[in-house]
Amino acid sequence: MKETGVIKFNCNWIKAQPISPDLLIALNVWRTRMHKLGFIGVNNEEIGYGNMSIRLSGNQFIITGSATGKIKVLSNKHYTKVVNYDLDKNSLTAEGPILASSESLTHAVIYECDKKVNAIIHIHNTKLWNQLMNKVPTTNKDVEYGTPAMAMEMKRLFNETDLSKQKILVMAGHQDGIISFGKDLNEAGNQLLKLV
Repeated sequence: MKETGVIKFNCNWIKAQPISPDLLIALNVWRTRMHKLGFIGVNNEEIGYGNMSIRLSGNQFIITGSATGKIKVLSNKHYTKVVNYDLDKNSLTAEGPILASSESLTHAVIYECDKKVNAIIHIHNTKLWNQLMNKVPTTNKDVEYGTPAMAMEMKRLFNETDLSKQKILVMAGHQDGIISFGKDLNEAGNQLLKLV
């Protein structure tokens, strides 16, 4: 199994005050639900998996912080705001009390590709991953998570498949990794719940 939860991009982290809890209400409700289901958590090596985000404006978004999978219920200290990214330089700028999730570049490109997307949920589930492999838009199995190549896979899937309609994809090169998205967290989350 490939490593999980390790940041592979250059992160320009600007330490800042925690995000207002008012912006995180729905995010915390859905994140807690996903954690209870085991879709977000830690593996046997104590490495975290799974993350979630919501769009703020333009391509800026709030995302769960790195290494938060082990925490059952998050507070505003566990989220950060992505304010900018550059795929060519494999870099990302985040402001907040914690480093951005290792999947932040992937989230950024999904928001860039579909302006109707306002929420993204990345989970891990072996049964669902096997069930959906190559039945929904699926990334190349040689592409690892958290890399510019994975972000480019998002662009490819939006261009070559009906991903914008299905709103769910399998990360073939990221063991058990699945991403759903939607106009809000309810749509993104229910997309997963109806499959399990």
